[in-house]
Amino acid sequence: MSTVPSVTLNNGVSMPILGFGVFQMNDAATCEQSVLHALRAGYRLIDTAASYGNEAAVGQAMRRSGLAREELFITTKLWIHDAGEERTREACERSMQRLGVEYLDLYLIHQPFGDVYGAWRAMEALYREGRIRAIGVSNFPPDRLVDLMVHHQVVPAVNQIETHPFQQQIDMHRFLEEHTVQMEAWAPFAAGRNNMFGNELLQSIALAYDRSVAQIILRWLTQRGVVAIPKSVRPERIAENLAIFDFALQPEDMAAIALLDTRTSSFFDHRDPAVVRRLGEMRRPT
Repeated sequence: MSTVPSVTLNNGVSMPILGFGVFQMNDAATCEQSVLHALRAGYRLIDTAASYGNEAAVGQAMRRSGLAREELFITTKLWIHDAGEERTREACERSMQRLGVEYLDLYLIHQPFGDVYGAWRAMEALYREGRIRAIGVSNFPPDRLVDLMVHHQVVPAVNQIETHPFQQQIDMHRFLEEHTVQMEAWAPFAAGRNNMFGNELLQSIALAYDRSVAQIILRWLTQRGVVAIPKSVRPERIAENLAIFDFALQPEDMAAIALLDTRTSSFFDHRDPAVVRRLGEMRRPT
């Protein structure tokens, strides 16, 4: 079983640098079994969200694993319509009930929209009460992140953003490091878009190291100090994605991968008014 290295967040909390994501695992049985496979393979960071509708399945897998709660690092996220001082506390309690836990390791504001000020005040209170070990954000651009920091006391511990070889977030990474905020990558494989797994450069590097393209991508991210949360429902892929800490990419390979950066999202632009409207109209599952 692989041992996953950790990063230390700005409040001293230790977080695994590689975890398991469950976005779009809509079938409860599939989600539960996949998380159970991940936990048995050695993952300890599990990333879910209220909007994914699978927190209960994640909680069931945790219980079936037999692992002690303190061995796990559980992240979930607050959806837009639950933002606001009172609603956020209620939403966080509902998430913990669905997960079957007394505390969260990391709670994130999922999108930089809605009453994020009220949400952050509630999260700061829950953090001080010990109900959440670390609080952070997701999809926040630098200006929104600074705005949040200027007007509150607790600096976000994490910013989870789209990061992969075609959207490397180099400037954002530098900015987050300057402000002691840990960068975490969602969609590290870009959901296979732009022929990610068929990319000639990534394939050639994978061949040179006798690894898969997925392993090269995850090694590239974690070697940069970026937390990654790949997803898979196939047990062999789940195990393979974890087996990346027994080799290192050479500087010339890291530099070659850097040339793939398009500095463009493979999904959507959070500054596009149509995207903001669409997200704002999405209701989380009850």
